Amino acid sequence: MAEGDDPHHATRRLAAVTLDAASIGHASRDIEHERAIAIYDLVEQNSFCPIGDPEPGPYLLAIALADNRLVLEITREDGAPVVTHHLSLSPLRKVVKDYFLVCESYYAAIRTLTPSKIEAIDMGRRGLHNEGSEVLRERLQDKIDVDFGTARRLFTLVCALHWKG
Repeated sequence: MAEGDDPHHATRRLAAVTLDAASIGHASRDIEHERAIAIYDLVEQNSFCPIGDPEPGPYLLAIALADNRLVLEITREDGAPVVTHHLSLSPLRKVVKDYFLVCESYYAAIRTLTPSKIEAIDMGRRGLHNEGSEVLRERLQDKIDVDFGTARRLFTLVCALHWKG
């Protein structure tokens, strides 16, 4: 459903997203820029609603890593807590690792390979991104209602927590 078709779009959405500074550590300017773009993209276009929340959003989301878990802290715009979810990273670990390996190949390929070979690697990269998005969406299914596009952008931020500078 497109945003314009959803009568609840204004309340079933994220208004802001932050990444825990302690979880991400120091990174290069390029990595910081990529993280900022990923957050911007998510905030600009998302469908997000904690399941069972009796009050409407919009919501604020803080994403962190703690004890080998993904922590999603959801609050209201005024800072009032809604819910915090702690998800095991184990189901995502392999796809994140594979995604980074393909991304490295992709960035190396754009310097030396033909457009058709670059496109083939990029298709693999997008496929892994989609796979990670589906895994994340499955992990959230009883916790947070998100559409596929939102799950894709959230997966990008999960990966952003692992990017090294």
